[in-house]
Amino acid sequence: MLDLLFQNIDFLIDVVLAFITMSLGLSLSNKDFSNIISFPGSLTIGLIAQMVLLPLSALILMMMSDLAPAIKVGFIIISLCPGGVTSNLVSFLLKGNVALSISLTVVNGILCMFTLPFLVNLALDYFINQSTVIELPVLQTIEHIALVTIVPAIIGVLINSKLPAIAEKIRPILKYLLPALLLLIFGVKFLAPVDKGGIHISSSELWEQGLWVLLLNFSGMFLGYILGSFYTISLQNKVTIMVEVGLQNTALALLVSGNILKNADMQKPAMVYAMLTFFSTLVFAWLIKTASIKLAKK
Repeated sequence: MLDLLFQNIDFLIDVVLAFITMSLGLSLSNKDFSNIISFPGSLTIGLIAQMVLLPLSALILMMMSDLAPAIKVGFIIISLCPGGVTSNLVSFLLKGNVALSISLTVVNGILCMFTLPFLVNLALDYFINQSTVIELPVLQTIEHIALVTIVPAIIGVLINSKLPAIAEKIRPILKYLLPALLLLIFGVKFLAPVDKGGIHISSSELWEQGLWVLLLNFSGMFLGYILGSFYTISLQNKVTIMVEVGLQNTALALLVSGNILKNADMQKPAMVYAMLTFFSTLVFAWLIKTASIKLAKK
């Protein structure tokens, strides 16, 4: 039974992520997405924060660290990935702009198919004097993003608009059930044997890399919030951008570092990132949101 679970862990992660996105769609309508198109300022700010400020932050942090070169490249890979479905979930839990979060995930996910190979090669050359041809399966990756984000979100929106009573009943159940399943599945990924797709990380590596993971996580969220503060966007959108910059698509990072570059050490930062940043992002963004609301009332 465990062997079957280990062998299909990546597929199960995708299934849970798709159901999470669908559950988020149960709270959305077509109007939510049309508002993003009508007022694209927040989307633009979010893309700048995620595609420019976060990689620069990762580069500065890795230049300051004494981590192994392969580990440093792993961190750069994380910063170059788009946000994941978990960022959409955290935005929902914090009552952020879920439509904006999903839009950022999708648009950034498509753009990174073209920016990520070039920038990862620069990181390889800079940190370990190595250059390799990185060919992401563009169509396959876009299809993967669509199946995990766009299609489930549309299904959720359709259920909410056509069957609102059913949406109202299953929404609170999925809100708590799916994050618990996601946590369980990532735990299995961490505990699985290496030959079954698992990633072995020692306690010392966890502590060492965990510090830099949190620094990258917090610096990305802080930069996203500051950039949003320069423009007249709502607190809801600023918090959403913070979360989107704070939570990256670790599944894509694992694909690049493991399946394409075939480097076990480069995969480790992504796994540590997946273990820590869901909770750190949720707590940090909640604290910032709460503090901002209190300041606005004074």
